[in-house]
Amino acid sequence: MHIHILGICGTFMGSLAVLAKELGHRVTGSDANVYPPMSTQLEAQGIELMQGFEPAHLDPAPDLVVVGNALSRGNPAVEYVLNKGLPYVSGPQWLADHVLQGRWVLAVAGTHGKTTTTSMLAWVLEDAGMSPGFLIGGVPQNFAVSARLGGTPFFVVEADEYDSAFFDKRSKFVHYRPRTAILNNLEYDHADIFPDLAAIERQFHHLVRTVPGEGLLIRPAAEEALGRVLEMGCWTPVQTTGPGGQWQAHLLAEDGSRFEVRFEGELQGMVEWELTGRHNVANALATLAAARHVGVTAAQGCAALSSFKSVKRRMERVAEVRGVTIYDDFAHHPTAIATTLDGLRQRVGKAPIIAVIEPRSNSMKLGAHRDGLPASVAQADRAIWYAPANLGWDLAASVAGATVPSTVCDSLEGIIAAVKGSAEPGTQVVIMSNGGFGGLHGKLAKALAE
Repeated sequence: MHIHILGICGTFMGSLAVLAKELGHRVTGSDANVYPPMSTQLEAQGIELMQGFEPAHLDPAPDLVVVGNALSRGNPAVEYVLNKGLPYVSGPQWLADHVLQGRWVLAVAGTHGKTTTTSMLAWVLEDAGMSPGFLIGGVPQNFAVSARLGGTPFFVVEADEYDSAFFDKRSKFVHYRPRTAILNNLEYDHADIFPDLAAIERQFHHLVRTVPGEGLLIRPAAEEALGRVLEMGCWTPVQTTGPGGQWQAHLLAEDGSRFEVRFEGELQGMVEWELTGRHNVANALATLAAARHVGVTAAQGCAALSSFKSVKRRMERVAEVRGVTIYDDFAHHPTAIATTLDGLRQRVGKAPIIAVIEPRSNSMKLGAHRDGLPASVAQADRAIWYAPANLGWDLAASVAGATVPSTVCDSLEGIIAAVKGSAEPGTQVVIMSNGGFGGLHGKLAKALAE
């Protein structure tokens, strides 16, 4: 069958395309912005990509159109699908119907760390010989592909609380029906669709309602919002992680690169890996709990995590030019910015850190997180913020209270000049955006080389 995917370069929809291709379908897709790493992955899979949302892309008519949640009424392709009566479905619904039926689904939900934790869990199961299927909202470096069907009943999925499509306003994760569910953390986000934190908590409870009584829920013991979610009703055993929890980590290195793991007070093993940050230690504990639920011992899991290579665009070192190191990171929420910079600071000590941040997520564009921005960069020595002309709120006023020197630029050239003006050998430059950032990483590396 010929499946055409609208919004194919989104991390979820691109992964869906890989699965559809593996099932034997002819897959094509279109998107407004076609950029790596998803575009290169899709082209390597032999999936034809088209720029823009032209109705002509849907002629001759495909057998099915999968509609991404970034598309809404008024989009030319959406209007064509509706006017011509073409069969269409949301991505999460297609995944549930054609991939997840009859499988042991391990779902990873939460505001932060979903992609990394999903990648960790898929790798731990893979290392244990369990050949899981997976769908990850990024490209995990242990696999070099973001999705696959796998060879066993186990399927690991990144479970997003964002809505499914313009015609299905339920959170994506309600479709997945996991037997093992990680609830990593919960903060306010997605200000474009949720009015407040309580609305997101209600969606998380819809997920909790779908987990069977013989399943397992995993959550941090100290997370108040998730506590409220479970107080609405819980019919499934729960294991807790972190301070006060059943699963605990004892740091052997302040940057989180070495730690011991204990379950109910008993030592299970040690993890020594290339990742940093307490947030990744927390991700690891949840991973180990979920893997144990499907038969992987914590000792096996710790050994597997020691060879885990993280995910593209998660503190990925992309260049080192004249002693200046450039990282690409996906952080786009104040908490994620702060924890990422803290992990780097613990690793590099007193080396200068420059944070370059694009407020690109829908919540950022709406200004929902602006009060948290000044404190988020406290571990950097300098912050450079990108304020495009269409941002819609005063970024400079919002970051004026930052405790580190802050510069607001309205162009990539301005950012490059600001970095060049203060970077010296040993400086760590972290570029944070959930988009392509206009190819800033490569342009900056070239400018530093000159």
